Amino acid sequence: MSQTITPAAQQAAPAPAPATPGPDGNTGQDRETGLSALAARHGLTVSGARPGLLEYVRRLWSRRHFITAFATARLTAQYSQAKLGQIWQIMTPLLNATVYYFIFGVLLRTKDGVPDFVPFLVTGVFIWTFTSSSVTAGTRAISGNLGLVRALHFPRAALPIALALQQLQQLLFSMGALAVILVCFGQYPGVSWLLAVPALTLQALFSTGLSMIVARLAAKTPDIAQLTPFILRTWMYMSGVMWSVDKVVSGDRLPRFVAVALECNPAAVYIDLMRFALIDSFTADRLPPHVWAVALGWAVLVGAGGFLFFWKAEEEYGRG
Repeated sequence: MSQTITPAAQQAAPAPAPATPGPDGNTGQDRETGLSALAARHGLTVSGARPGLLEYVRRLWSRRHFITAFATARLTAQYSQAKLGQIWQIMTPLLNATVYYFIFGVLLRTKDGVPDFVPFLVTGVFIWTFTSSSVTAGTRAISGNLGLVRALHFPRAALPIALALQQLQQLLFSMGALAVILVCFGQYPGVSWLLAVPALTLQALFSTGLSMIVARLAAKTPDIAQLTPFILRTWMYMSGVMWSVDKVVSGDRLPRFVAVALECNPAAVYIDLMRFALIDSFTADRLPPHVWAVALGWAVLVGAGGFLFFWKAEEEYGRG
């Protein structure tokens, strides 16, 4: 049965207790408002609070020297325990290219119909290594530097950016070896080599944004770091590192949507741009008009989007 509350019962119900003033005569709410005003007047903010986007960018720019020094120090220390030292920066991608040559080029015959296959393969391996290493480093950007994150107050995006910069420095260091290999196989420097600069710039923006996306995901879910190598290996096999995307797509053996996905694959696009810049047999052909547009689109989308995605979780890094 429902009960009816009579006016007498309503009058008998106790009224909410009024705020009790403290010893200074102010209520708790008044004191909280007063403290907030005092903090604002003296420029104090909540510790670890996420700043606005423009302020965040300004703070990040003010740490540019730290980012550069951090990247250079990690690059120097990367092979400090090895007897060959920094030579491994060149040897690692070269050994990978040698293995891929015998497995894919010789055994699986992917070199058939691909002119200048060795320059084709080595260029693909070097450029792919830059992106894959940036992603792998991003998975450890926060978890691998928790002491730094918890001890110092700085824009956390400095860490994945520094690690991506480290991989770019390593790539630039290795480009000298790539140039020597190209010359040994008859690919001499020309005007088209200048196109490598914008191509690498766009790839660097893309790889940095991707590193920041992975850094946020791995900071929240550490298992991402264990899954990343399998994803990267699958991505590599789909990116035309060891085989020609154009040759497969032009064969009309694939559904149209699969062909479009392969052609717009960002890793394949940046690899093709570098091959177009450095290898005569690619430069001689007209580059499809979509390649530069797709490369720019991926750089802006992933670069800017990755930065915003990472910034949104600024307050969460290093906690928990």
